Amino acid sequence: MFILHAHLPFVRHPEYAEFLEEDWLFEAITETYIPLINVFDKLIEDGVDFRVTMSLSPPLISMLTDALLQSRYIRYLEKRIELTEKEIERTRHQAAFQRLAQMYHGYFTNARYIFAEKYRRNLITAFKKFQDAGKMEVITCGATHSYFPLMNHNVNAMRAQVHVAINHYEKHFGRRPRGMWLSECAYEPEGDRILSEAGIRFFITETHGILFASPRPKYGVYAPIMTPSGIAAFGRDQESSKQVWSAKEGYPGDFVYREFYRDVGFDLDYDYIRPYLHGDGKRSNIGIKYYRITGKTDHKEPYCPERALGKAVEHAENFLFNRERQIERLSSVMDRKPIVVAPYDAELFGHWWFEGPQWINVLFRKIASDHKAISLSTPLEYLEKYPVNQVSTPSCSSWGYKGYHEYWLNENNDWIYRHLHKAAERMVELANTYPRRDENSLQNRALNQAARELLLAQSSDWAFIMKTGAMVKYAVKRTKEHLLRFTKLYDDIRSDRVDAAWLSDIESKDNIFSDIGYHIYQ
Repeated sequence: MFILHAHLPFVRHPEYAEFLEEDWLFEAITETYIPLINVFDKLIEDGVDFRVTMSLSPPLISMLTDALLQSRYIRYLEKRIELTEKEIERTRHQAAFQRLAQMYHGYFTNARYIFAEKYRRNLITAFKKFQDAGKMEVITCGATHSYFPLMNHNVNAMRAQVHVAINHYEKHFGRRPRGMWLSECAYEPEGDRILSEAGIRFFITETHGILFASPRPKYGVYAPIMTPSGIAAFGRDQESSKQVWSAKEGYPGDFVYREFYRDVGFDLDYDYIRPYLHGDGKRSNIGIKYYRITGKTDHKEPYCPERALGKAVEHAENFLFNRERQIERLSSVMDRKPIVVAPYDAELFGHWWFEGPQWINVLFRKIASDHKAISLSTPLEYLEKYPVNQVSTPSCSSWGYKGYHEYWLNENNDWIYRHLHKAAERMVELANTYPRRDENSLQNRALNQAARELLLAQSSDWAFIMKTGAMVKYAVKRTKEHLLRFTKLYDDIRSDRVDAAWLSDIESKDNIFSDIGYHIYQ
């Protein structure tokens, strides 16, 4: 069961001509989503049967379908295509580098074609196509990827995160989601009943969420368990994950693969590269990287795509060999077919591990043609084969550092929670105090915007960034902005003094979930 989790925080700043953090989306589109779409399109074209599960978070879907960000992404690509044309000329006496400049020119040109022409700027249509073809199970996650165990058991707030996500999914995919990715694989017993009420049939959790379940599961993580609310919980297999995920012990760290941390945005002459940097002129990643990992050394050798592809083939074969041995071993002690659950952040493939999409391509093709002992499955396909499963309550868990909540609750970010808890309490208060009114009234708009601001403040990404130490100022700024906007809306609504001009301004900035109804907090 191959699972890709695709999520980015909602970053959209129409008040600026360009914004550095919007590059998070543009890089992911170029380096992960389009390469994966190319792989899946070609597999279908070649008649290769495959199954993959992919979560697309509501913030990511919202950004991928936003007209402003779509147009800015075209501009992002055009600047890189222009730069690669200059690079082809600049490297004309450096054969190894000119070949790479030509490769990147084709890479960005293909991205522009896939995005602008083939899918008319809306990549969600590609994922919907794969789902409708029966090759992909697209699942959702909490509305803004909130961390359920740290929501202070506010059932209304957790329910809003679930139902906003489900309504958003249905709007874009034409049916309700059947599965949910728990943000950070963090299981919270309080949310179990909410998922069941919403019609969710399965979710993914961390290994020890299953292994420490009560009672202990007979098959460990190699079969799902059913929670008391009747939802199937699938646990991550550490063995298959580590082989791919670990930069030190896994495939991505091989010295033949492309070096992520050497980019022309930092390597080339400043005056030459300046037109392709952001307005502040600070050096940043451009996405053109000429070197391979080489080794634990500052001296890097030029990247060789052919060698890297050969290594990806070798690693796909190694992964299959290990899974075959693993499944044979498990089958000898189980009275059903074992399921090996392999979930990854989607951005590992292509963004961090440049060759990752081709590794998936080779892996899926070999499973379809060479390996009768292994087949790809979605969660529901497995549940159809084995509808009766052990009832057990998963343990609290996450796939973060040390396996619980420490990464999202520590000395760097603990200050945010008292404010998030109070805002959630106040949102429930507003929803219960003001029944449904005229949808076009100023008060109704303010109530809906208050719900948006709370949801955006609850994103687990801000606490995560505060812990990592990178882009901390931005994460703090976003948290405070959403909380301050929420608080002003709360005060204005309670005093019946909503500022129409100010409300219009923040509606245009924080425009996620355009059809939200605040009554979801009742």
